Amino acid sequence: MSERPSRPPWSEFKSALDAAGFRPSRRLGQNFLLDENVARAIVADAGVARGDQVLEVGPGLGFLSVHLAHAGVKLSCIEVDSRLASIAAEFLRPYPDAQVILGDALAGKHALGPELLAQVPAEGDWHMVANLPYSISGPILALIANHTNPPRSLSVLVQNEVAERLSANGGSAQFGPLSVAVQLAFQMRAGRRVSPGAFSPRPKVESRLVHGELRSPLLPQQARVEIRDLAAGMLQRRRQVLRRVLGDHVGDRETACTHLKQAGLDPGLRVGAVTLEGWEALARELNPVLGAPEPS
Repeated sequence: MSERPSRPPWSEFKSALDAAGFRPSRRLGQNFLLDENVARAIVADAGVARGDQVLEVGPGLGFLSVHLAHAGVKLSCIEVDSRLASIAAEFLRPYPDAQVILGDALAGKHALGPELLAQVPAEGDWHMVANLPYSISGPILALIANHTNPPRSLSVLVQNEVAERLSANGGSAQFGPLSVAVQLAFQMRAGRRVSPGAFSPRPKVESRLVHGELRSPLLPQQARVEIRDLAAGMLQRRRQVLRRVLGDHVGDRETACTHLKQAGLDPGLRVGAVTLEGWEALARELNPVLGAPEPS
């Protein structure tokens, strides 16, 4: 592939932003990834290929987007800020397979936005690559993982604390509701670290790339929902023992102990020590009609 043309100097983008009256929003998590080497490395690490359908959430000014577009993917970028969207669209004009769509990736806390959903195919492979705004990274990934057609892969830059939760081993201190929700759909691993100096404005925390590969076979969506909700509810009391917390859930501790033993779980185990496999086993014990994994 030919070398991508040099990016115009940051001063040109800064002038355009100043002219539009733009000031970065901490609430929206607007931190621009300025480091060209990091952006290039993210695309390489993501492993996307020419012709792949890729969704990017929060492209900002398009500094990561242009590397994706230059790799030849079919790129859809969802940007909530109209001032950034117009600048990114102009920057991406040389790439006919790249588009910037103005819209909110989230419709409230518990649903993906319609503009994002319109870019997700009902079936077939697609990929997600993004420098996710810190403020929405957890909800976006949990909802994407629960979609009827999750991406074949995801590679997202998030703050390090979130990366630890996403890639945590079952039963560890970092393993929680977000870990369960995402890992039910993806095999997760942590990737390269990115220092605050790679961004403007400079965040106060380190960032890290995390990668996910879609599980095969994949549990049906309803099974993922039930396991996720069971774990999320019980993990609110992660320091308590299973027989007590499940006893409150099913009505009495004796019944809870029976269910736990049938699921292969020690009733005296702390809730926070249950692994992903343990949550799946318990959900199936409580609801034996949960669907079997879908063939790949």
